[in-house]
This record gives sequence, structure tokens and C-alpha cells, in this order.
Amino acid sequence: MPDNPAPLVLVEADGPVLTVTINRPEKRNATNAEVICRLYDAWVRLDQDDALRVAILTGRGPTFCAGMDLAEIGRLRTGVRDNEWISRLQDEPGLSLAAYLKTYRPTKPIILAAEGVARAGGTEILQGTDIRVAGESAVFGVTEVQRGLFPMAGSAVRLRRQMGYAVAAEMLLTGEDIPARRAVELGLINHVVPDGEALTKAREIAARIAANGPLAVRAILATLRETECLPEADAFGIEERYGHEVMRSKDAIEGPTAFFERRTPNFIGE
Repeated sequence: MPDNPAPLVLVEADGPVLTVTINRPEKRNATNAEVICRLYDAWVRLDQDDALRVAILTGRGPTFCAGMDLAEIGRLRTGVRDNEWISRLQDEPGLSLAAYLKTYRPTKPIILAAEGVARAGGTEILQGTDIRVAGESAVFGVTEVQRGLFPMAGSAVRLRRQMGYAVAAEMLLTGEDIPARRAVELGLINHVVPDGEALTKAREIAARIAANGPLAVRAILATLRETECLPEADAFGIEERYGHEVMRSKDAIEGPTAFFERRTPNFIGE
């Protein structure tokens, strides 16, 4: 083995776009303690770095993510502390659910680019992303029930809200996969592209988002999330609060000015 093996999550910034790649292809990108910790750290970086405006989550190789490594679950239950990542999870018990985007969602959008299999945690983390692209051979499934487990990263609540009760119930209770074409029909994902092109499509979407006013993007995203399942009258109050903040900003002056001057706007996030 190399002296300095590559991290199990690769995090690369290209201008305003942060690409987060699960890098465990020999294990079908199944998550372990290191993957979980590094995913969480990537989401915190996305939030805290003002130069970043959007992230892409993907997996290296032909599989997006086969879920949690079952061997790692056993190690965590024993309470062993044989590496720094296991120790960190033991010391920060809420970190796993934050990494899976259940209890922590960055204030900037995340685009999923999935090829191949996305099962268990691979489909659970999908539900915490905002825009989703899949290769045409991709399949999605919440398979925990087949192992006598519970999908702890939010699927028992989120899935029915994102694709309808009956379909969600069947997926959750049988643990069976649905193909990408079916997933896009149900609204679980946005785009199906030829195999191998999910990341390319995700980058195109990321570039379009990054070119927009960052205050407006974050305010719209916050409104979408905070108004879910609220009565319309209550939701409008949240919408107006975020909307007025944006409309009073310097960016709200720059955008129309650039349009009339026929130039690209220079948004500064203020």
C-alpha cells in the first residue's frame, strides 16, 4: 500500500464550485467512519467559504454509493477506537446524520451526480441534496429493511414527501430498487443522462447556479426548505422576509443595472 493513500473523500474547489467525491470504489463507495467525517467537513467548508456558491456530490467509479459498510456498523457498536475517524464518531455522535444531510444542510445548494448503484445510504443522502442527475443505468433503493435495519438518515420521513406515499411505502417496505427513468418520472431526480455523463451535466447546472446572485440563491433555497408542509399563509411570511432581504441588497441593484448595460453582472453577495 502507498505510504500516503488518497483520502476516501476527495474535495476539490474549482472557482465557486466544490466537488465532493466519495473515493472508495473498491468497496462500491460504501461509507465508513472516514467517509462520514470527511463528508461532514466538506459541508462545513461549503458553508463557511464565501467564495463557494454550490457543491456537487458524486462517487468515483461505476457506483455512486452502496450505503454504509456493514462491517463498520459492527465496529462502531463495539466501541473500538482503532483509528482517528472511529474515535471522532464516538466523540461526536450526531456527526453521521449531519454528514448524510439529515440534521445539517448547507445554506448553499448541492447537486447530486450519480452513476450506477445508489442504495441505502446512497439514496438517503440523495434526499438531502437539492438537484439530482443520474446516468441512465443508475438504480435507487432504500434497502435497510432487507437486513432488518432502519433507514436512520431520514428516508422514512423524506421519501414520501419527495415522491408520494404509495411509491415511498413500497420502496421502504420491500427494499427494492427503482431505475433512473422511473425515479425521474416520480420526481426523485431531475435528469437522466447517458451513462458516464452525470458529472458533466451536474457541472453545467452548477455553473448556471454559480453565475446567479448568491444572496438570491441562498434565500430561495432557505425558503424552499423552511416552507415545506406549511400552510400557504404561513409560508408567505417566510418568503417575504427572505425576499425583502434580497431586494434591499447591492446585488439587487447590480443585476438590473448589468442587464440594461448589456454586461455580465458582478455579484458581490451583499
